[in-house]
Amino acid sequence: MSLLSVQNLSVFFELPETQICAVKDLSFSVRSSEILGIVGESGSGKTQTVLSILGLLASNGFSKGSVRFDGREILNADARELNNIRGAKIAMIFQDPMASLNPYLRISTQMVEVLVRHQGMNSKEALQRVIEGLDQVKIAEAHKRVHAYPHEFSGGMRQRVMIAMALLCKPSLIIADEPTTALDVTVQAQILALLKELKRDTNVSILLVTHDLGVVAEICDHVLVMYAGRMMEYAEVGEIFENPYHPYTQALLRSIPQIDRKKGKKLNMIPGNPPYLLHKFKGCPFSDRCENCFDRCTTQDIEEKRLGGERRVACHLNLA
Repeated sequence: MSLLSVQNLSVFFELPETQICAVKDLSFSVRSSEILGIVGESGSGKTQTVLSILGLLASNGFSKGSVRFDGREILNADARELNNIRGAKIAMIFQDPMASLNPYLRISTQMVEVLVRHQGMNSKEALQRVIEGLDQVKIAEAHKRVHAYPHEFSGGMRQRVMIAMALLCKPSLIIADEPTTALDVTVQAQILALLKELKRDTNVSILLVTHDLGVVAEICDHVLVMYAGRMMEYAEVGEIFENPYHPYTQALLRSIPQIDRKKGKKLNMIPGNPPYLLHKFKGCPFSDRCENCFDRCTTQDIEEKRLGGERRVACHLNLA
């Protein structure tokens, strides 16, 4: 049984004179102790997908479909119900920890509040748990640093604080939205190793949003490739890298810089731009940039194909 099951999720935003569909008919699941990566370029709908799951869309946004967590429907649940789930059962790690942490409050104050709210602990008990949590994410001398302000930590240490905060209530699922984007390569590797270690030790499931295929290869079990709010391909991580089916997935992989690239050889790139969602378009959203495009791609909407096992691809090409 899936811990998180998302079926036919669509996300819309109301504008003064029109409506934008940012995510369309998206379906996926996350099992217990699994890391699912959602990958795609900027504007593909990754973040709006996870925000809709937690009921954190902007005031002009709304969603349709189904999101079941631990067998319980939570999409568009009321604020009281979601507040009991957020932090306690589903925790989120945002891209920029400095924007997520209150710069005016000590780390101890912000983390203790989580345990007092969700676990009913007193402040003394909560503080001890917080120190243990910081130790768990390998912050040195946690008993001293717990009373520091966010600006007194480095970027990597602040992200460790956010991971520790996400784990305080021992959630079943962590949603990590680009958790390593603002970090240098060395610190990024440390954070990824930490997430893998935490998954192994606590059996927590992780829904990882990223645009970095290197991160996907390092940490994920399954991958969902998104483009213009649609699913392009879903498969095990090894299948995606060894035998990508969708032309968009293939183009993404070709765009990864190669260490052994010969001098003077240009980097591969995907020509053109993603579709402007304010404009209605027919057919496959990737058709304007696809080297395999043919007539049906520009006139008929794409439908998902199952290609054996769990693998799914949304493309008009004969990929069997």
